[in-house]
Amino acid sequence: MSADFYEVLGVPRNAAQKDIQSAYRRLARRYHPDVAGDDTESEDRFKQINAAHDVLGDDKKRAAYDKWGERWEHAEQLEEMERNGAFGFRPDSQQPGGGFGPFGAFDQHGGQPGGARFSFSGGGADLGDLFEGLFSNRAPTAPPTRDVEHPVTVSLREAFSGTTRTIQTPRASPDADGPRFSRIEVKIPPGVANGSRVKVKGKGGGAPGGPSGDLYLVITVEEDPRFERKGDDLYTDVPVPIATAALGGEVTVPTITGRVALRIPQGAQNGRVFRLAGQGMPRLQGRKGGKRGDLLARVRLQLPEPLTPEQLALFRQLRDLEQPAQPDESDA
Repeated sequence: MSADFYEVLGVPRNAAQKDIQSAYRRLARRYHPDVAGDDTESEDRFKQINAAHDVLGDDKKRAAYDKWGERWEHAEQLEEMERNGAFGFRPDSQQPGGGFGPFGAFDQHGGQPGGARFSFSGGGADLGDLFEGLFSNRAPTAPPTRDVEHPVTVSLREAFSGTTRTIQTPRASPDADGPRFSRIEVKIPPGVANGSRVKVKGKGGGAPGGPSGDLYLVITVEEDPRFERKGDDLYTDVPVPIATAALGGEVTVPTITGRVALRIPQGAQNGRVFRLAGQGMPRLQGRKGGKRGDLLARVRLQLPEPLTPEQLALFRQLRDLEQPAQPDESDA
């Protein structure tokens, strides 16, 4: 009997889709060949995880699996049998005194791990004969395909410029003495963000001898110590000397491709934000005309360190100028 898909992912049968996706990503990262190496048990576990996610991650397939268990791929034919009265007691007007028809009594036990179980009595027919008779006039159906997700982590710079990854995917029908996995090089386009999905057509899973589904790279972008990303815009802090903020001047601002000059106007306050148009992230797949987002530079006032005696004297003069003169008590 095949492993129960809910047990494979470690989720209850009433699990929400977000919990199924979360469990899949966690297990896929743990048992992926790039992490587990050549461990045969991890390899088999990885295949089970992908097979379980392919079914439980699709609402239609999941409904069929919940009803028919491991026979879910024959759901359409089984539903037709059910509509035609093949399941359960069916009076037969052709038999003297009625009866239960040519198939005899049929017992279906649904809702169990592993799916429906069938038993017949009378009439001499068994489930194999029933399926053979029902499907003999049908055109053969194409082997099922299976889409596969693969987590990929990139740096912010790689997300900006685009990059490539070599991905190891399981073969649909490996040779007995051949490799169990294929290696493919995949291009990750500029502008990807957390949760972006990069589709690689025809590189997913499927039945031996049949077509393959698609491979989806699920992107995670690492945090960068210099830049904070919000959509296609980047934010960064720019140290500005107090004298420059007071009198105006020029500072350099780091961008993801280098440094640019920024003119600071006289009297700039701490926390003020300056927008540098077109210095942010590229917009994925040409969104909004293919332009880039913006870089927003936040002023962070910076004291000289250490302060010299001359600087301290000047700051005392500034403080005295800012504080109103206190009246002399002798003048009262």
